Amino acid sequence: MTLKERLQKDEILTAPGVYDGLTAAIAQDAGFEALYLSGAAVAYTRLGRPDIGLTSVTEMADTMALIRDRVDLPVIIDADTGFGNALNAQRTMRLYERAGANALQVEDQTYPKRCGHLADKSLIPTAEMAGKIAAMTDARQSDDTLIIARTDAIAVEGFDAAIARAEAYVEAGADALFIEAPRSGEELSSIAARFSGRIPLLANMVEGGATPIQSAKDLEKAGFSIVIFPGGIVRALARTAVDYYASLHGHGSNRPFSERMFDFDGLNGLIGTDKMLETGKRYDNGGT
Repeated sequence: MTLKERLQKDEILTAPGVYDGLTAAIAQDAGFEALYLSGAAVAYTRLGRPDIGLTSVTEMADTMALIRDRVDLPVIIDADTGFGNALNAQRTMRLYERAGANALQVEDQTYPKRCGHLADKSLIPTAEMAGKIAAMTDARQSDDTLIIARTDAIAVEGFDAAIARAEAYVEAGADALFIEAPRSGEELSSIAARFSGRIPLLANMVEGGATPIQSAKDLEKAGFSIVIFPGGIVRALARTAVDYYASLHGHGSNRPFSERMFDFDGLNGLIGTDKMLETGKRYDNGGT
């Protein structure tokens, strides 16, 4: 089933954030139907830096290709602003699509952008963003590759302006809408009332962000089709890493932390080492 077909169902699609082959494989094993390759998560982990437009299109495409080599789930990928103008956005579409992405999320911030839940964002004109969306639709190889149009206008121009921009992006050819950082349950409900049933809606749950955290089921009842939890895995692992390194530094041993980590065999079991080695042996014997 393609991502496009899955979004025709009434049940909301929950896409956890991932940033490499390991997190993608663990999320797939947990039973999720789709993944979200977060630009913020890549910035946090590969660069050790905040989500302020420092990651490049090639770093994201390379990460997408590695994830596609590991899992077969549909992947929604963060395309930021398309990394420039409409021509850059077309190149981003081609690179991401070849790398195995199933949907690209593109936003209307200026470049370089910043996290949707940080202050002091700025936006490009509505017409320029509509042009990027149209350019991306022209560049994609498959109609099954979706374009998710994101607007950050709530924090910059206000709620009504965000709704107006979203309408323009639907007209330009977006396949789904992502109105970033609603500030209340009422704003979430207003978004759903305006667009639900017309186009799939994406909600973004960021722990400590501007939008009140809601469950997937509550968002489904409101009329949303997709919910992402983009940076949750990094926050969870970073918290664990702080404790782990403090323990190792303080004790000079991993023994005190052993109950909170895999041992050698446990990790190899998780990533399927024995199965891969067995497959390799089969090919050593001519593939029989």
